Amino acid sequence: MKKLIILMLCSQLLFSCRQISKSVEETFNPNDSLTSKAAQDKPTENQDEFYTESQTTSSTITETHTSTYTEQHTEGKNISFLTDVEQLTKAENELKKLPQYAGKEIFIYSGINFYNDGGITVMLQHPQNPKYVDSYEYKKGVWSAPKPRQLSVRDDVKSQLAPLSSVPFLNVARVAKIYDEKAAHIEGAKPGTHIYISIWKNQIRWFPTNIDGSRERYIIEFNPDGTLKEFKQD
Repeated sequence: MKKLIILMLCSQLLFSCRQISKSVEETFNPNDSLTSKAAQDKPTENQDEFYTESQTTSSTITETHTSTYTEQHTEGKNISFLTDVEQLTKAENELKKLPQYAGKEIFIYSGINFYNDGGITVMLQHPQNPKYVDSYEYKKGVWSAPKPRQLSVRDDVKSQLAPLSSVPFLNVARVAKIYDEKAAHIEGAKPGTHIYISIWKNQIRWFPTNIDGSRERYIIEFNPDGTLKEFKQD
């Protein structure tokens, strides 16, 4: 009986000591205790917020990547190539003369870029294997040799093709002229130095699609032949 009483007294004393120790710790470290409790209360909420943000960022990157074909380009000397019908036509004719496409129709894949310094970058469907794509660069009046492009099994090549015949290069001059005329009447807007075409579901779309001024922003869209489709303030 005495042993039982002594054991009960020891247990109560040990419990009291732990409570006193905890009280002392919270007294001297109140912030640590509150922070620890808050972290235990909301782990799921914080993880959901991080996941949502990550998903949004990933979607934005994916959309930007697949919406249009563009290439890195270091701007050279401005020679007004975008409005030079003669030089644009020459570049198109030289592309048609590439020996690997002799007697074959040329198909543009994904898009084509035109720069005011005389440069052009484009991807073309391979002349022998329709599943393959090669990139070409036009620089100083000469087309480069083909460079193979790596494609994914998710790339639908057929849906991103347009025949070269549907994109006469002289239409670039039409787009550039209209763009520059509109930009000239917008405070702070600059003439275009890069015009490109995006191909999606076998339809072509001209870019840029907006003109930014110092005080205003305008939407500008073109028909496939380069004529003005819409122009309005955003």
